[in-house]
Amino acid sequence: MAGPSQAVHSGGPSVVIRRASAADAEVCGRICFEAFTALANRHHFPPDFPAPEVSIGVLSAMFSHPGFYCVVAEQDGKIIGSNCLDERTPIAGVGPITVDASAQNRAAGRALMQAVLTRAAERKFAGVRLLQAAYHNRSLSLYAKLGFVVREPLSCMQGPAMKKMLPAYRIRPAVAGDLAACNDLCLRVHGHDRGGELQDAIQHGTATVAERDGRVTAYASSMAFSGHAVGETNEDLKALIAAAAVFQGPGILVPSRNAELFRWCLENGLRVVQPLTLMTMGLYNEPAGAYLPSILF
Repeated sequence: MAGPSQAVHSGGPSVVIRRASAADAEVCGRICFEAFTALANRHHFPPDFPAPEVSIGVLSAMFSHPGFYCVVAEQDGKIIGSNCLDERTPIAGVGPITVDASAQNRAAGRALMQAVLTRAAERKFAGVRLLQAAYHNRSLSLYAKLGFVVREPLSCMQGPAMKKMLPAYRIRPAVAGDLAACNDLCLRVHGHDRGGELQDAIQHGTATVAERDGRVTAYASSMAFSGHAVGETNEDLKALIAAAAVFQGPGILVPSRNAELFRWCLENGLRVVQPLTLMTMGLYNEPAGAYLPSILF
């Protein structure tokens, strides 16, 4: 995945942005773990990654996936950070973006963001989106200055799985034959589909659908920090959440303004782990249904 390099001058040693390769995943994964952990600890929140091996695995998968455009930042020949752009859907998702603690506040983060935004513009994506840790003022300010708009406050929620079936619903693993119905549902709710993501999730065996009256009324790529879900109504989404065997990673991402769904999650034993913010650039429609975003958007 080698590609052209771009030098960014910030008054000190030049930051060079280049395409990431699979060989970069270990060092970038360790930087990612350390940066996210240091930030979370500073604000007294649990870290997104429990161990370096997890972030290394995540970046290794993204760096080697043809549906992701990933870049690294180098200074004096040393990798100091990375960023990724998910290109699997009509909307591009940004992250995770991380910079080594010793090199922060020196324009590397801005350069990594500008690299993926340039790519998104070149590829003519309808929009670009990301999730931002709501307690991190500097990233909120950077993304706003780059043109992102705050759209939705989110609550990452975790707790014991309910493991129950709601009346009138059938919950089952999603199969390839469900893709068209799920894409149509996502299109009706969001104005775009997330078919590339969902196709990967079906292949990996993490996707589920909820059927009511013999038709698909909700789906989830996974009940996880990295997964998204879409439903016609809150009840459809509740059926998926209630049937989940586990909420993977830090938890599921619930729009805090969806008072009914948020309250239901609290009443069923889930707790708020951390606040996040959905930010967008370009196409955005106020959702016409129930949804859970992923950590990308």
